[in-house]
Amino acid sequence: MLSMASMQGFKPLPQSNAPPSASHSAAPPAQRAPQQLRTPSNRKTIYDRNLNRTRTAELSRASFAYLFSEMVSYAQKRVTGIQDLERRLNEQGYPLGLRLLPLLLYREPARTSVRPNRILPLLQFIHGPLWRHLFGRTADAIEHSSSANNEYMISDNEPLVNQYISVPKEMNQLNCAAYVAGIIEGVCDGCGLKAGVSAHNAGTEMWPGKTVFLIRFEEGVVEREGLLEGKR
Repeated sequence: MLSMASMQGFKPLPQSNAPPSASHSAAPPAQRAPQQLRTPSNRKTIYDRNLNRTRTAELSRASFAYLFSEMVSYAQKRVTGIQDLERRLNEQGYPLGLRLLPLLLYREPARTSVRPNRILPLLQFIHGPLWRHLFGRTADAIEHSSSANNEYMISDNEPLVNQYISVPKEMNQLNCAAYVAGIIEGVCDGCGLKAGVSAHNAGTEMWPGKTVFLIRFEEGVVEREGLLEGKR
């Protein structure tokens, strides 16, 4: 049966009750017209939408829980251990961080929409605008390691990504917030401050699901930071 799209290029022929003559050859079969991309009636696509239009939109937790659980299940296939699974979750979050950085800077007021090029402003950007965009609140703390000059920590007492994940006992060291660590790493690299980010369980009696995101900046970033501090 021909579709309506394939019939648009044909004109109706006059019908006859007489049987076709034997000398006439059969008509070749009609070919289906190639399908084309559908566009809305107003000719606008998602790329024409104002970036500020959905800045206050929220995703239901049920939808998020389902999508994230499917992402974890997909990442769990063909892994060799917990570290391999966390690495794959990190790799899934990294591209999102690279894309969120210019979007959030675009939505900031003109006087503050500057790409962070120092460590402290970058950490404040992650702690504030990035966390509010992802989770509707700021992170709980920013700390600087006393033993390593290039290590910083951002704490979240109740990571949303861990609230709907059931971790078996044999994998109790797994922290699915490695996905968020990948987002943070993407933001750091997008600002030109190369760093490695990992998520670690740091539960307490009050906050059993507390997670610490350990940010290790490369030595070149710390050296440049020291030079900039010396010029002040």
